[in-house]
Amino acid sequence: MQSSNSAVQPNSKFMDLASIGSGQRVQLIKVVAGRNLNGRLLALGLIKGTEICIIINEGNGPLLIGLGMSRMTIGREMAEKIMVK
Repeated sequence: MQSSNSAVQPNSKFMDLASIGSGQRVQLIKVVAGRNLNGRLLALGLIKGTEICIIINEGNGPLLIGLGMSRMTIGREMAEKIMVK
């Protein structure tokens, strides 16, 4: 089981969302954050198993992601707490 800090271990099969390049599709595995951020992400539809398309990730600043027919931007620090595969 993966520890509950935001750093992804080198041997881990999960990566944080901020490290995924533009045009990639990933599946949300878990959110490594407190209750407030977890609740906020749930309200946005970011739940375990959700497929996320990275539309724009320029390596700094916010990410533009797609969830189904919806598009949204999320901050890089928030994206670093979202574990995907």
